[in-house]
Amino acid sequence: MTNKVLKVEAFIFEASRESSYIGDKSLKGSGEYFVLKENKTVYATTDRTVIVRIETGNGVVGWGETYGLICAEATIALINDFMAEFVIGQDPADVSIIYENIYNMMRCRGYNGGYYHDALAAIDIALWDVLGKIHQQPIYNLLGGQRRKQIPAYVSGLPKPTLAQRIEFAKSWQDKGFVAFKFASPAAGPDLGLEMKELRVALGTEVKIACDLQWAQTAGEASAMIASMQPYNLWFAEAPVATENIAGLKQVENSGTTPIAVGEEWRTIYDAQARISAGAVDIIQPEMGHVGITQFMRMGTLAQANHLQIIPHATIGSGIFLAASLQVACCLENVTYHEYQHAVFDQYQQMTTEGISVMSGYYSLSNAPGLGIEPSDVMLASMKKA
Repeated sequence: MTNKVLKVEAFIFEASRESSYIGDKSLKGSGEYFVLKENKTVYATTDRTVIVRIETGNGVVGWGETYGLICAEATIALINDFMAEFVIGQDPADVSIIYENIYNMMRCRGYNGGYYHDALAAIDIALWDVLGKIHQQPIYNLLGGQRRKQIPAYVSGLPKPTLAQRIEFAKSWQDKGFVAFKFASPAAGPDLGLEMKELRVALGTEVKIACDLQWAQTAGEASAMIASMQPYNLWFAEAPVATENIAGLKQVENSGTTPIAVGEEWRTIYDAQARISAGAVDIIQPEMGHVGITQFMRMGTLAQANHLQIIPHATIGSGIFLAASLQVACCLENVTYHEYQHAVFDQYQQMTTEGISVMSGYYSLSNAPGLGIEPSDVMLASMKKA
């Protein structure tokens, strides 16, 4: 027996929730999906991710995860139908080569996005987990070493219906030691200047406050919104225009002094390169569930070479791709914060073994081999093959 890959399996992990993590939708209805009208994005009424399990001939098991909210079966079909064939029999030490080979196979069928790259991201994470376990090292040591033992976390989303409730909610997290926050423009309504002003008054001058514009504006609209918040020391403005609108993104970047953050929807370093080369971004926000560890590191080193900040994105997941994101964040020099999705993390802590903690505004990660976490018995019992 060897440590070459013997088996690749894909599962759906699904869990219901009483209210949407975005805070303003009733999930009681006959449909499986709903569309948030403010940003025209489709969401699922349940939390759902795709889990990948890779096992070697010597019995080493690694776990990966990617998005599964929409058409999870499509992502799993890509893994089962052809990707697994090109992973089985390979040496996990060749993880980046495996990534590149599968990426090249699909270049002419959608090179910069889509379900296939999500599927590849999950495989990539699982292979890195296997490699860490083979060498009995956390992934960050395989990537060059642990630069930081704690990663500053910012509270993402103030999902309450009124400004007074959003302020109260933010203050409750401030009382727990958090000093950085982000609110979403759809929740705040049209007067973002007032929202920002009241949050600043309530939380104080030292707290960082960012705003997510959710790709929903023209360049001119976004620039005006940001200008209304700038007097109150806006930390950064996220996703101001449609992701395809690089010229508009540059226009927003040049219109004021607030740093512009983008990147959660990117899949590869080429997405990052186009925006960085245009001088249209100050902060990149790679999402591990879309990119995997290999691409995340490449985006991160590109950002560092261009003196940009890295603030990784976090979203709905069981904890596996969050652990992968934190592994990379431990070693990249220009990581300043990491997103903390309280409505997701707090609900699913029981789905993985202990390994990630969030205390007083900081993430901490265990020094266990690989990702540092494993699916719990509760999660294993909830997983199903498509």
